[in-house]
Amino acid sequence: MTREPLALEINEIRKLMGGDARLPSGPPSTMVRGAFVDSRHPVAGALFVGIRGDLDDGGRYAGEALRGGAAGVVVTESAWRWLEAEIGHLRLPVIVAKDPLAVLQAAGRLALERSGARVAAITGAVGKTTTKDLLVGMLTAAGVRVHGSLGNRNTDVGVPLTLMDLPADTQVAVIEMGMRGPGQIAELAALAPPDVGCITSIGPVHLELLGTVEAVAAAKAELIAALKPGTTAVVPDSEPLLSDHIDALDPDVTVVRFRPQPDITLGLPQGSAWMMSNASAALACCRALGYDLAPGTTVPVALSALRGAESPLPGGGTLIEDCYNANPLAMAAALRDLAGRSGRRVAVLADMKELGPDEVAFHAEVGRLADELGIELVVAVGALGAHYVNGSGVRFATVEECIGGLAEHLQPGDTVLLKGSRSMALERVGDVLKRS
Repeated sequence: MTREPLALEINEIRKLMGGDARLPSGPPSTMVRGAFVDSRHPVAGALFVGIRGDLDDGGRYAGEALRGGAAGVVVTESAWRWLEAEIGHLRLPVIVAKDPLAVLQAAGRLALERSGARVAAITGAVGKTTTKDLLVGMLTAAGVRVHGSLGNRNTDVGVPLTLMDLPADTQVAVIEMGMRGPGQIAELAALAPPDVGCITSIGPVHLELLGTVEAVAAAKAELIAALKPGTTAVVPDSEPLLSDHIDALDPDVTVVRFRPQPDITLGLPQGSAWMMSNASAALACCRALGYDLAPGTTVPVALSALRGAESPLPGGGTLIEDCYNANPLAMAAALRDLAGRSGRRVAVLADMKELGPDEVAFHAEVGRLADELGIELVVAVGALGAHYVNGSGVRFATVEECIGGLAEHLQPGDTVLLKGSRSMALERVGDVLKRS
């Protein structure tokens, strides 16, 4: 049976904003279930929120959203002036607000409070989406009514969208929280106050914005700093950069440290080292919420796209598509997993972004690790990716060149890893390999 999002009344959403919002059109008693922000992908019966960006005002597409089945919309004053002639005669609910994003966030927080669900919040340099997926699977196996973030909805927009999607009977909401700068995780934790806050890892990510790994640790630690007495922090067993932040926690916050391997054997979709570490973090969260699993429990996990999914290659061999994102920590984990595979190992590695002034050194370090692990062929893609290869190996300047030329370097039975930052869209290579 489908678990629908709980219903909220248009007027109670408007009232959350006080004098900063008004309802010039439509019945105030209209009920909405869920929310969306992209008018090209409307959700029937949901609230469309037209967010104003630097280049465009999403509220200008509210008419399209209503025609697509939205039960109501939130727009700015300027967007309403633009749209009133187009949709005013429809007499459908329109909330006009100074800041539509603030309306979405307030509505998401109300949905969470209305559901009564506890929150397990997850962040980290790597592994947060997979840990979220694993925890949802573990809680499902334990018989818990759980709802998790779709994909990686981990931003100031994605988190309230997830909260708006909560079914009324949700017992636990598993919320992924991302970070690109100081203060952002603290804001997300205020939207979804955590009962369990998990940091999966600390590493060199977003260094262009944060400068140092110590600053990354401080930004991630905003999650556990938001924990109230009686809640639980789940952290890596050995991470010195978190020590001071853990010491500063309220004494009534329980600290649980997870090891690289879970202490029981579980039926998981993969057995790689990085998967085991994420499973250990997820199991610690599961237990902190009061649920445990018997050894051997099969965990039903729907891994988010491009995060290590494996496919057979025509003519034999295996394709590993781990190309949602990349940083040195994630690269090292993926390469160590590849090194444990049978047959000839091929690492197709594209640029890692946002690594700051040491970006060339980080890429060269990954290349040296591939050599040390005995990876038979390293295929470097992109301007920065060129630094993965010193002597041996293959270089392609662009993903398009790689698509055209990779096949001639592959052999039947190869295990091929695709790994690179999201902006490189390395899955395009995988699409061609699976068809060839």
